[in-house]
Amino acid sequence: MIQETHVHDQQVRPLSTTQAGDCVRVVGIDAGRGLNSRLAAMGLVASTELRVVSNGHPGPFVLIVKDAKVVLGRGVAQKIMVR
Repeated sequence: MIQETHVHDQQVRPLSTTQAGDCVRVVGIDAGRGLNSRLAAMGLVASTELRVVSNGHPGPFVLIVKDAKVVLGRGVAQKIMVR
């Protein structure tokens, strides 16, 4: 078992807490059916790898998902859980 206190990247956390340049994997999405469907259409489903391009406060959240640039609002980024 990996101790989460020593391996920071293994902790499950909201996407909104990541930094520009981080590469993370989607663990789950804590949202309703409508938002889940919209995110799935953008390629954001469980086990998808993402690269954070920009997390500039208070601006939008910019990601690379499967070679496509995706822009999310902060509220949506808060609902996406990553590791």
